Amino acid sequence: MNESRIRKAQLADADAIAVCIEAAYAHYAKILSDLPPVSEGCADEIGKDRVWVAVDNNEILGCLFLVPQAVEMKLANLAVHPDHQGKGLGRELITFAQNEARKQGFHAMTLNTHAAMPKNLQLYTRLEWEEVSRKANTISMRKILKET
Repeated sequence: MNESRIRKAQLADADAIAVCIEAAYAHYAKILSDLPPVSEGCADEIGKDRVWVAVDNNEILGCLFLVPQAVEMKLANLAVHPDHQGKGLGRELITFAQNEARKQGFHAMTLNTHAAMPKNLQLYTRLEWEEVSRKANTISMRKILKET
């Protein structure tokens, strides 16, 4: 992904971010009855400075949502448009998220993923995230952020 760059999302990006997220989750939306609304509230989250986008030639390729918690940063959502999956962009966004969390003073991150999304679970596990709990179809994971 040499051509992409990650930047803070702007309010003008909200609709394109929602389209990217909906496309990224479209396969799962068809087969999972318990998938929450995945693109809801994009503009609100952008307004709270919680959203970043990966862009190339002004096209949004992917996005991530970070939500500061009391002691950990939560990776609330990460999506890569299907046209750009399999090229390392998800890994690039996760690395960016971890660096941003460190920059904001956090030493750990959390996320939730769905049990029926094994590729996500495999990616996070390869990147040294550890499963901390399962409740129904929700898998909660955590990563201690090492100093760089």
